[in-house]
Amino acid sequence: MLASVRVNQLQRLLLSARRLSSSPIIPPSRLLHQRLFSTSDTDASAASFSSSHPKIQTLEGKASNKSRSTSSTTSLNEDELAKFSAIADTWWHSEGPFKPLHQMNPTRLAFIRSTLCRHFSKDPSSAKPFEGLKFIDIGCGGGLLSEPLARMGATVTGVDAVDKNVKIARLHADMDPVTSTIEYLCTTAEKLADEGRKFDAVLSLEVIEHVANPAEFCKSLSALTIPNGATVLSTINRTMRAYASTIVGAEYILRWLPKGTHQWSSFVTPEEMSMILQRASVDVKEIAGFVYNPITGRWLLSDDISVNYIAYGTKRKDLGDI
Repeated sequence: MLASVRVNQLQRLLLSARRLSSSPIIPPSRLLHQRLFSTSDTDASAASFSSSHPKIQTLEGKASNKSRSTSSTTSLNEDELAKFSAIADTWWHSEGPFKPLHQMNPTRLAFIRSTLCRHFSKDPSSAKPFEGLKFIDIGCGGGLLSEPLARMGATVTGVDAVDKNVKIARLHADMDPVTSTIEYLCTTAEKLADEGRKFDAVLSLEVIEHVANPAEFCKSLSALTIPNGATVLSTINRTMRAYASTIVGAEYILRWLPKGTHQWSSFVTPEEMSMILQRASVDVKEIAGFVYNPITGRWLLSDDISVNYIAYGTKRKDLGDI
């Protein structure tokens, strides 16, 4: 009965939020974290977009100030690391704090299989379509994405800045000979990029909204990707509907996630994501939305990107790579 009441509450909440807004909005500046845009003017279209949006110019200035006051070798947000360290033991509890990710994972994998098989000219019906390819999962957590990628044949490296996450991922992966081949590292994308590591595909799901400097973070993802390689990111849109469903609904009403897991002002719109990646030499080719059905408890791919969405892009060749 309680579950039915909560579902009804969530449905009413989502309906109300849908009436309020179905398009991305930029919140009041006092609610914004210092955000992410590079101050480079090398991309003409991005510069034009910024110059016509005063709020984005303000965001760029804040990001520039922040980058000068923090290390250029990391985009870590210590507060966010502490949050996930506190619940690291629950990664593989399908009814625990990471329940939404467990439910979303099959849909995320369907998108990844489809886009990356097309990108690498692989057979999506094959049991191991990614055989022979090197993938890296940035912000791997307990390995919810790394393990199925390994089962699909990829040589997988899982990376997380939280040591407890990496230990949990390693213990769980070692239970299966196939996933025991995963390389788990407690490090950052920036450090691996500095080491010159390269991968056919770089994936980072539900991570960018938790980093301190998304622009620098995406530059590191790009640096880890081979020319013509693939990049996949997923996150939450910054809309009123996203606030209603992911924070009010998931954290306060349904209590799927600990309160304070997400900060609405840290969410990234698809337009911002595309601009950030473009400036990092990654061209976005496809964006799809994830929509949750509270009746069936399943996530579906959708054209609706107003809340959760996933983006696939390709790394441009530099002149030195030709």
